[in-house]
Amino acid sequence: MSPLINSILVLSLITGTLITMNSNHWLLAWLGLEINMMAIVPMISKTHHPRATEATIKYFLAQTGASLLMLFASSTNAWYTGTWDITQLTNPTSCTTLTIALCMKIGLAPMHLWLPEVMQGTTLKMALIIATWQKLAPMSLILMTSNSHSKLLLMLMATLSIIIGGWGGLNQTQLRKIMAYSSIANMGWMMIILQQAPKLTTFTLLLYIMMTTTMFMTLTPQKTKTIKTIGTTWTLSPSLTIITMLTLTSLGGLPPMTGFMPKWLILEKLLSENMTPLATITAMATLLSLFFYLRLFYTTTMTISPNTTNTTQKWRLQTKTMTIIMLTAPMTLMLLPVLPLITP
Repeated sequence: MSPLINSILVLSLITGTLITMNSNHWLLAWLGLEINMMAIVPMISKTHHPRATEATIKYFLAQTGASLLMLFASSTNAWYTGTWDITQLTNPTSCTTLTIALCMKIGLAPMHLWLPEVMQGTTLKMALIIATWQKLAPMSLILMTSNSHSKLLLMLMATLSIIIGGWGGLNQTQLRKIMAYSSIANMGWMMIILQQAPKLTTFTLLLYIMMTTTMFMTLTPQKTKTIKTIGTTWTLSPSLTIITMLTLTSLGGLPPMTGFMPKWLILEKLLSENMTPLATITAMATLLSLFFYLRLFYTTTMTISPNTTNTTQKWRLQTKTMTIIMLTAPMTLMLLPVLPLITP
């Protein structure tokens, strides 16, 4: 793909997301999502591999179906209320349909089956974009309509996502699929607290994006794609391996890493809202995710040997990649000490 075409696609990707995030009209929001989708489809398939083509078709069908549901929900609401304002979503049928459509957009269970297959069929960089940037536009619409969603349906899908996100990652050996199931579980944590604390949902989303970016940035330089290959990283770059290990524990929510902070705040909020059974289920379900993160951590530490300290590094990180890692890694690993400053 030529640099000009690639630049146009990236610009369209950013423009579509910004249009959706800044719109108050349903048609403008839908238009932004369509621009975003049509820009990323060629980017997923640019490797011309059969797996990439399959991933592109699956992504296109899933996103198109979700967009049609969203357009149907907004049209039905406009029919009954006479307005296309995003914040004026009052029709019960439209509210339920929109909840399903937007949850399908972000890959929330049980509409999650497309996400692991799409991330597995594309490159690490595109998997990073799908797991982070592509969540922004649907999440902005979810936050703008947080009071209109069906609470029971939202809680059910969020709890199911946390369970499936942990359960699905247990038997995976491909790191992109593991990160996909991690995305499903983290989206579940965001949705479970959406109506009680939208600001906490936004905070959790930002931390998730930082942790996922750090993880993919450490995997991309050496093209680490399986559990087997992640065990060979110590001899190539010990410092990068240490960042990978710490990021894994942070994604799993192990204290005292940053990833523990949003889970702690969410559980505290659920308990304060007298949702003790739900908090217990989510806390137990997240142990499944923590298990496969610790398995990756253990696989990495098994390769650490005192005899490899003099090993010559076979590659050197690009300046851009190293800059991103240095910006995101501290936020990923060391935010927990500021927790007393932000809690009431």
